[in-house]
Amino acid sequence: MAGLLDTLKTVLSGMLGVRRKADHVRASESLNPVHVIITGVVVAVLFVSTLVAIVRFVLG
Repeated sequence: MAGLLDTLKTVLSGMLGVRRKADHVRASESLNPVHVIITGVVVAVLFVSTLVAIVRFVLG
């Protein structure tokens, strides 16, 4: 069973589009799809929130 760090690494590498085939095979056997979806949503919300905060800071 994969831990939180493995799930986070999988989601972040998926967002960047870089991942080795060996990592994909290993992760597909041990990751829980529900955990990957939840982590993906949380990372996406944090990413968008960070962008909005930066824009608000720059614009005043």
